[in-house]
Amino acid sequence: MSTEAFDHNGLSGHATALMSWLRHLAGERRVSPKTLEAYGRDIRQFLSFLATQPDADLSRLKAADLRAFMAARRAIGIGSRSLMRQLAAIRSFLRYLEQEGHVDASALALIRGPKLSKSLPKPISAPNARQMIAVETRMDGHQDTWILARDAAVLSLLYGCGLRISEALSLTMEQIPHSAQDSLRVTGKGQKTRMVPVIPAVKAAIDHYLALCPYACERGSPLFRGARGGPLNPRLIQKAVEQMRGSLGLPDSATPHALRHSFATHLLARGGDLRAIQELLGHASLSTTQIYTEVDQARLLSVFDSTHPRA
Repeated sequence: MSTEAFDHNGLSGHATALMSWLRHLAGERRVSPKTLEAYGRDIRQFLSFLATQPDADLSRLKAADLRAFMAARRAIGIGSRSLMRQLAAIRSFLRYLEQEGHVDASALALIRGPKLSKSLPKPISAPNARQMIAVETRMDGHQDTWILARDAAVLSLLYGCGLRISEALSLTMEQIPHSAQDSLRVTGKGQKTRMVPVIPAVKAAIDHYLALCPYACERGSPLFRGARGGPLNPRLIQKAVEQMRGSLGLPDSATPHALRHSFATHLLARGGDLRAIQELLGHASLSTTQIYTEVDQARLLSVFDSTHPRA
């Protein structure tokens, strides 16, 4: 990377540095395309802001410059979580450039991220989760049977295997577990792969869908198809769950991703090992998985408060 990228402030002056960093994230760090898009947007906004500050210099950035950027973002209504992500992108960008010998990133040590309000995942109860993944729940005559079976198979993978919806919809025909298999290789965030056990109920849901699917099950083709045969759009699964919420009397927090939360919470409640649950979910850090211990404690306290005579 040429030092000419640092001759001028502003977005155009640092375009080379930005593209070099994004290539580094995609190639060596294996960051997902969505994260790359968000990080690129965050840094462009940061560089555009610096261009408006007469004394700001990326190569010798001051803590005051970073605080001024965060204050400006907060002033236009940007929330704490978005600010935290932007700060993470700026930290990564500056540290990369510092390793390349182009900037002094010492100002980062003086910056603290915004405080986040602590919100626990909201799992769905086991009976309601079973209803959500049942084909019979939505048999109202308005949908083809194979589409109902498809949606049930997708939701079964979320609740029965703890998959993210993007992971379930990225599966191809050669990845599906056959009769002799009891596991599934899943590609998650950062293109990291993991093996996930597949219980008989999930296998049965997939087999039922495949038996009804009107499209050819060719090697390399997506496992889950839309009505016209193309890859299934996740929004269709989200809409299916939204429709179920009314008939089952579920809260707005009952989403496809809540089934993944339920998978982890129910395993933990039945004595599941936290480290094993981390591996099953594909979490990079155990601290991310530990939030489910707080969910379980909150559930126990709720039961205590509602049932103990002295509560």
